[in-house]
Amino acid sequence: MKYIYFVALFYVATLSTFAQHEHDNNDNALELKQWSSSRPDGHAPIGVMGDHTHHKGGLMFSYRYMTMDMRQLRQGTNDVTTADAHANYMVAPLDMVMHMHMLGAMYAPSDRITIMAMANYVENDMNLQMRNGNRFSTNTSGFGDVMVSALYSIFNKNRKAMHAQIGVNIPTGSIEETGVLPVSMGNAVQLPYPMQTGTGSFGAKLGLTYLGQCNTFSWGHQLTGLVNLNDNSQDYKFGNRYQLNNWIAAKAGDNLSVSVRLEGVVVTEIDGASPLLNPVMVTTADTANSGGTFINTGFGLNYFIINGSLKGLRFATEISTPLYQDLNGVQLKQNYNLMFGLQYALH
Repeated sequence: MKYIYFVALFYVATLSTFAQHEHDNNDNALELKQWSSSRPDGHAPIGVMGDHTHHKGGLMFSYRYMTMDMRQLRQGTNDVTTADAHANYMVAPLDMVMHMHMLGAMYAPSDRITIMAMANYVENDMNLQMRNGNRFSTNTSGFGDVMVSALYSIFNKNRKAMHAQIGVNIPTGSIEETGVLPVSMGNAVQLPYPMQTGTGSFGAKLGLTYLGQCNTFSWGHQLTGLVNLNDNSQDYKFGNRYQLNNWIAAKAGDNLSVSVRLEGVVVTEIDGASPLLNPVMVTTADTANSGGTFINTGFGLNYFIINGSLKGLRFATEISTPLYQDLNGVQLKQNYNLMFGLQYALH
């Protein structure tokens, strides 16, 4: 698990490097300076959610589009073939593409509290191959779950800031998506777990974010956890998700910044099982083939309009790819994740 140690080292190194930056400045003047989001590097890469708070009365709307590409089967840290999967399952996935549209809003009723809400619309497309060589596809689309959070500002001084997050996942998405399969005799049947647009469970999200800035750089560390609290109506709950994000962004002009990000993710296995799914039919219907450990790296751009009628509008993009994947059971491995976003802040 050398990659986990690399993430921890990155965290410690950036924190220690920048925590005392500009130490030679006047201490009293520096104490009055606050971390600011009104810079091109004042937001985290667009793939990080809940990265900043607002001052009282601050309002921000956002739109994100994300596409995630998955292909090539893997078991643990080793690639496997569809023939390997067909030794135990009748059907194996070949690839999957997920598209997600996310709408968000943030409002600060006080300097300490920022309320954040996010809703999304999901589209899933998967290609599969049967043991006899025949191929087919499944697809689903619909609204996903809604996340509502409160961000509490712990401190903001000396160009350093920290805030905590507590949120609830509201299960507005579907876990009843169906499709007609080659073996279903023309009938629509329940589709496996990755093809559903929601979780069916309430979830609790907790997070802690540390931010810092100097004249030309910004950096941040964020630790979050999303825990599904209850079994859904089909007697299972999706795995919990724990993330550690670390990033550095540098100004490349008055309006532009570039960023690099290192992310560690642990996803636990699905707990329970749907009685509507046969776990020997396809790998994605077997809960043993869910969850894993991931180390991802990302490169991003932020363009921030600081003057004129569109002041406060931010364009952002980021592409992330995996450095390391240790998957439970047999699953499609992640190929890349691409995100575009618009954020508009009103003060």
